[in-house]
Amino acid sequence: MSDLFERPAHCDSGTSAPCAALRAILEPKDRDLGGFSVRRLMPSDRLKSIGPFVFFDHLGPARFAPGTGIDVRPHPHIGLATITYLFDGEILHRDSLGHVQPIRPGEINWMTAGRGIVHSERTPPALRQAGHDLHALQLWVALPVDQEETDPEFLHYDAAQLPSVEKAGLSLRVMIGEAFGVQSPVKTYSPTLYLDARLAKGSILPLPDGVEERAVYVVAGSLAARDRLIPSHHLAVFDETPGIELIATEDSRLVVIGGKPLGKRTVWWNLVASRRELIEQAKADWKNGRFPQVPGETEFIPLPGD
Repeated sequence: MSDLFERPAHCDSGTSAPCAALRAILEPKDRDLGGFSVRRLMPSDRLKSIGPFVFFDHLGPARFAPGTGIDVRPHPHIGLATITYLFDGEILHRDSLGHVQPIRPGEINWMTAGRGIVHSERTPPALRQAGHDLHALQLWVALPVDQEETDPEFLHYDAAQLPSVEKAGLSLRVMIGEAFGVQSPVKTYSPTLYLDARLAKGSILPLPDGVEERAVYVVAGSLAARDRLIPSHHLAVFDETPGIELIATEDSRLVVIGGKPLGKRTVWWNLVASRRELIEQAKADWKNGRFPQVPGETEFIPLPGD
């Protein structure tokens, strides 16, 4: 696999100007989710989407003392798919389709909301009792217009199902999509890219070309792209310029996201849609108890404002 990581040809079209094109480097905003906080990158005033991705939260690393944990009570989604990925810890997923699934590091939890689903996310009882660490990402992708009211679906992929590429100083997993000659088995509804990479200091990762929109989030450490520093917990948004290299200025971990943009979407609370009337209908349905319930759950998150 080493030839996949050869340095690409210079792309300055005969000039000495650097060719890496950074549209923006964004820092997160802290958001309180009730008992714990997350770093939120999207949506924001500056960035509404990258490819199909419309939401990006980074939780942790956080330490929960014995007797404490996360309790995201049942809440609804429409028009999107949630993607949950853990670096450390465990989350117990329950949904209105009847799935009860522990999510552990390295696994992909893909939940298609479509016309409507309800789920909860909690700390498993044994971990809550003992105390634990948690470090996770949760991203949402919008669904194509002709699929946004599809039947809801839940899919879980074990860590061993996700392909990896190893090279001296670099370890990469293709979580969603195709890159560097390998393809993830994760089902998607539109062209989508999601990579997890570890780089030793001084190592180089070429950013995959041929992706309509793409961005890099530094989970830990720091990167440089043609003399521009990308600090920890920042999201660097790139254009389609080919030949961009990411260089680790210290031991680092990062994720790459991207894919085909799907057009304007309305994001309100946990609801995503191409038409405002779908949001309004979902709001009314949640307020009036018309969404399906999650078996084994008695709590729920009220509609904002109620």
